[in-house]
Amino acid sequence: MGSSRLRVFDPHLERKDSAALSDRELPLPTFDVPSFKYIDEEDEDEEWSSRSQSSTEDDSVDSLLSDRYVVVSGTPEKILEHLLNDLHLEEVQDKETETLLDDFLLTYTVFMTTDDLCQALLRHYSAKKYQGKEENSDVPCRKRKVLHLVSQWIALYKDWLHEDEHSKMFLKTIYRNVLDDVYEYPILEKELKEFQKILGMHRRHTVDEYSPQRKNKALFHQFSLKENWLQHRGTVTETEEILSPHAVFCHVYITEHSYVSVKAKVSSTAQEILRVVAEKIQHAEEDLALVAVTFSGEKHELQPNDLAISKSLEASGRIYVYRKDLADTLNPFAENEESQQRSIRILGMNTWDIALELMNFDWSLFNSIHEQELIYFTFSRQGSGDHTVNLSLLLQRCNEVQLWVATEILLCSQLGKRVQLVKKFIKIAAHCKAQRNLNSFFAIVMGLNTASVSRLSQTWEKIPGKFKKLFSELESLTDPSLNHKAYRDAFKKMKPPKIPFMPLLLKDVTFIHEGNKTFLDNLVNFEKLHMIADTVRTLRHCRTHQFGGDISPKEHPELKSYVHHLCVIDSQQALFALSHRIEPRV
Repeated sequence: MGSSRLRVFDPHLERKDSAALSDRELPLPTFDVPSFKYIDEEDEDEEWSSRSQSSTEDDSVDSLLSDRYVVVSGTPEKILEHLLNDLHLEEVQDKETETLLDDFLLTYTVFMTTDDLCQALLRHYSAKKYQGKEENSDVPCRKRKVLHLVSQWIALYKDWLHEDEHSKMFLKTIYRNVLDDVYEYPILEKELKEFQKILGMHRRHTVDEYSPQRKNKALFHQFSLKENWLQHRGTVTETEEILSPHAVFCHVYITEHSYVSVKAKVSSTAQEILRVVAEKIQHAEEDLALVAVTFSGEKHELQPNDLAISKSLEASGRIYVYRKDLADTLNPFAENEESQQRSIRILGMNTWDIALELMNFDWSLFNSIHEQELIYFTFSRQGSGDHTVNLSLLLQRCNEVQLWVATEILLCSQLGKRVQLVKKFIKIAAHCKAQRNLNSFFAIVMGLNTASVSRLSQTWEKIPGKFKKLFSELESLTDPSLNHKAYRDAFKKMKPPKIPFMPLLLKDVTFIHEGNKTFLDNLVNFEKLHMIADTVRTLRHCRTHQFGGDISPKEHPELKSYVHHLCVIDSQQALFALSHRIEPRV
């Protein structure tokens, strides 16, 4: 090929010449890239004219290849600069630019702080030069591109930005700048109205309101932005409030190894928690008390209005439920009439309704997960609790459903009823699959395959053949061989709404992260981040339609309470002890 001039947009943003790959052998990257994302050359006409003088018909293929380059890595500032340069102000972005923008916004926290991004955006918005030129016509174009990026950022992160002081101050500052600029550049009025809509500001302005004579009125409105924003944010539904980042699973222990899982707000009082536990274990609330027990053995009875949930208690002890007239802990799991009655109640519940309630509960957790939580979970294993609360709740729920299955089966001492319970859980698992709730589906199948349950030979021998066949088919979906190919193929064919098996999705993201360097020669390995963002977008696809409508569960308070507040034994040793008690080793 001839000596065509290759214009790289910045020396700090590394590109690979596709044609040059055939001329010399280059070291392979450390990861397997399934597809490359190419970026068009900025000055296409000039590039083609330069090549046409030196190219012949024989190397026309090479000329076509060299027209595009792979963005491999770059500094954060230069990646942002390139992104802004490539943005279009039309209603619809080209697919490559849209993907690049989404990749950047999803993963920027890996290589720069939110404060750094805010400062960089303000510099681009206020810069006096655009792409090295000082033409007045380019200034509003640059400002609109920055505002478009900010709008996409807000739309993607939603209420996350409300939690960050840097982003709140940034939005307030850039909104003030738009107010200052809209009189000189009326074309910004569209972006201004978009900002007012996003930030929950109901008042609509005209260009005349931002004239110099009305500046004081505008300034007064600027400084009320924070209050308006917070008020707008306060109008959330009760469900959204419960499943906010301030919701947790409170474990109230009944014995040393068994607890009731209560979904509650951090602000819940001891009386509110006790009411749920009393209903679950079927004891009068007035006969019970919540007691905080530290790991050193110190006990402190919680008063009705005390906050039941605190980080200090979580780190140093547990909450137990005691009977006021006994010095020991209440034990509802003893082998007595009450335990048998408990199994009878479960057997009387409809399996489809149980699966629907599981889906309803899991969907509320899954739908609350921010895509960024997967990024924080993967890159910040320690100290990321505040940013991964919703994800942690769903993972914890998956573990609890698995324990719930084993607990219910092993607490049933009568063989006939135990066989019915196993059959019931097999049917519930099948319904979960039909309802596309793969998180609970996996948990139930794993619960049935728990060693303490799978060893119950007398029980499994009495399971009818059609149930064994059904369970075998369900088990095949959880087969880990060929990187969980059976599950991946089946899940891909399912239409949204659907809930993936979250531990496997996290494994995929972690595998990409641990197998590839985040920085190459002090430059951001952006291709790695693209692969991670592409995996994280699975959540978006699963939620393109909302769960509900025709398959909403019937109103059944007892069933809802049963599914929402599972009673489990969290000790494998205790589960094995129960297993050997009901079916001793021969």
